[in-house]
This record gives sequence, C-alpha cells and structure tokens, in this order.
Amino acid sequence: MRNIVSQSAGLAATCMFWGCILIGCSQSENDNSELLAYEAEIEQWRAQRLEALKGPDGYLNLAGLYWLDEGASSLGSTADNTIVLPPKAAPRVGELATTAEGVIMLTEPGVDVRFDGIPVRSIMIADDTTEHPVTITHGSLAWSVIKRSGRYALRLRDYEHPAITGFPPLQYYPVDPGLRISARLERYAEPKVMNVDTVIEGLGWRPESPGVVVFDIDGQEFRLEAYASGEELFLVFGDQTSGHETYPAGRFLYADFPADGETTTLDFNYAYNPPCAFNDFATCPVASPQNRLATTIAAGEKFDPNVHHAPGI
Repeated sequence: MRNIVSQSAGLAATCMFWGCILIGCSQSENDNSELLAYEAEIEQWRAQRLEALKGPDGYLNLAGLYWLDEGASSLGSTADNTIVLPPKAAPRVGELATTAEGVIMLTEPGVDVRFDGIPVRSIMIADDTTEHPVTITHGSLAWSVIKRSGRYALRLRDYEHPAITGFPPLQYYPVDPGLRISARLERYAEPKVMNVDTVIEGLGWRPESPGVVVFDIDGQEFRLEAYASGEELFLVFGDQTSGHETYPAGRFLYADFPADGETTTLDFNYAYNPPCAFNDFATCPVASPQNRLATTIAAGEKFDPNVHHAPGI
C-alpha cells in the first residue's frame, strides 16, 4: 500500500511539475507573441513614416522658404525676381500680392501654372491655417503659402527633388517596451497659451497647453509640457541623446488626450525627428528648457546630419 501511495504521489508530483512547465511555456510563448506583434506594429509605422516623408506632402521635397513682405513680389528663375526659383522655372512665372487678407497670385501670360490640374490666371493662395489650403504647380515645382505668427511665407517644393530617391533609410534605436510608459496629465486650472521658440530666430509659436504630463522612468519622476492637438497631446522634448544621437532641437511625440482621472501612454519608440531635421525650409518648434529631460531616451528615431539632412537645390 505504501508503495502504491508513493507511486501515486510521485505521479501527482510529476504531473504538477510538467503542468507548471507547460503553463510557463504557454505564458512565455504568449509574451513573446505579444512582443513580436508590438515590434511588427512599430516596423509598419516606420515604413509608413518614410513613405510619407517621400510623398508629395512630405518634407524631403522642400526646396525653398520665402518670407513675404506686404505688397508685390515677382517670382521666376531669373535673378531680377524678388523670389528666385530654380532654373527649371520660367524666367518670370508671375507676381504675388500680399495683403492683410492673404496672398493673391497673378500668372504671367503664356506660363503654365495650375491649381488642381487646371490652368489659372489669378488665384488667392489660401494658406495652411485655412480649411482648404491651395497648392500651385508649375512643372515639377509646387508652392503654397504658410502663415506663422501673422506672417506669410511661400513654401516651395520640387517633386523631382534628388533627396526623394537618394534618401537613405532612417535610423532607429532597438524597440524598448520599457519605454512605453503610463503618464498622467496634470491639468492647469485653465489652458495656457505658451510661447515656444522655433528653429527660425525671432519666429515664435504660441500653442495652447492643457497641462503637464508626469511619468516615471526607473523610479525617477519627469515632467513634460504638453500641447493640445485635437484629440491628442503633442510633445516636443529633448533628452541626453539630443545633439549626439538624435536631433539637437528635440524630437516629436504624440499621445492620446486622456479623460479626467485617466492616464495616457507615452511610447517613446514612436518618437521621431521634426521636419527641420531634414532640410532648412521648415519652421519647427524646438524643445523648451522645461522639456529637456535629464535622462537618456534610447528609443525612437535617431539622427545623423551627415546622412539625413537634404541640401537645398
């Protein structure tokens, strides 16, 4: 009887042992499957980001930025124009009239200038702060009007910019699930309008901030001023990698706007470089002093100025 009991106990113990092993394996396989799915999601985002950068509305085709004074400005490829376009443009494309209401373009007779594929003689170029901004095309060149701090500028693109085909793959840190962090939003009593510097000296940006996101990394608390962007929070941050492995002016990150009493997630694996990292014709905000983290965020997009900054044309 003792031998039978002993055998039964041994069998039970063996079953428990292998059951634990099987459960452990199952849990391990499940964790690994989740990690692989998470990494695949990020890889998909990275591919889409590069595709967007190379697209018509991306930032690799930017070829010029011209601030407009009130009054008339001519544009064309010859040096006697107020705005000198690349040689592929007509010697004289037309004239811009900058008013308090916006920028009007009058096309030079016989020059092919289009909006939505239709030739235009005169058009108000609605700027990027309006509901329906206008993009004008002239061969492979295109331009639109941006409005910053009450000033208008002409943003030039070249859909045949050599940076589009010659741009190398973006560089990233390895995916780190540990830098996918829960954060709470400490709201101000009332949203504040902030004064944020941009890469263009003297040109500020005045976003609305609902408050500060607070989070922990390795037991240390950090805080970032957040800016309202529809149903999301927009963060411009720097860290100890800035100017070394990442863009000096900081990186961008979006997070869901949390409901009252709820948290949001800061996934630094989705941190990316601003448009001004790639050329000299963007007006990006820079990380403010309070948004410079005294820690290393080794996640997200890297930056090498010798590889990824496109020259003008």
